Amino acid sequence: MASAGLEILGLGLCVIGSLLEMMACGLPMWKVTAFIEANIVVAQTIWDGLWMSCAVQSTGQMQCKMHDSMLALGHDLQAARALTVISSVLGVIALMVVIPGAQCTNCIRADNVKARIVNVGGILYIVSGIFVLVPLCWMANNIISDFYNPQVPTPKKREIGAALYIGWAATALLLCGGAILCCSCPSSGNSGYSVQYAPTTKRAAANGDYDKRNYV
Repeated sequence: MASAGLEILGLGLCVIGSLLEMMACGLPMWKVTAFIEANIVVAQTIWDGLWMSCAVQSTGQMQCKMHDSMLALGHDLQAARALTVISSVLGVIALMVVIPGAQCTNCIRADNVKARIVNVGGILYIVSGIFVLVPLCWMANNIISDFYNPQVPTPKKREIGAALYIGWAATALLLCGGAILCCSCPSSGNSGYSVQYAPTTKRAAANGDYDKRNYV
């Protein structure tokens, strides 16, 4: 029961992490306009994401535009697009792998095979977390470097957006949940030896009693 509870906990963390990772991938708030001088009245805020850029006016109106060309984007955005999509696909595949091997399902009878399948799913979730962690750290490093670079004009300076923080939370959940699933092991009470040799022991005892009755 404890092992089944850990599997459910690990799977729950991984599913939540995958949903947060997909949310971070779609949100446009990866880079946000930096307000360096507080005495300037800002008329609009610029959001830069993986797929679109949005301009939020001071009145609350927002206009978004999809990126025209992928090749025109920076290397960090191109890598972030590819890695986050791969991470999302791995999360879906890992879910499809873990569910048949979970102890709460009856798709597979052998406990050893079920545990190995769950372990594979946990490894996939860990790889998914690493894939989404790389573009997050790369993007944050570029944002911080440009912010403190005096050669970058002030209007082009950006700050870390909410999507990066959501992505880091998703990475933590994926790594923790995947590690829990990797530690899954079959229960010792359901080993194959007890099932195979128990009838043999009973038959041997019955034959021994029969021989004793014949000799008496």
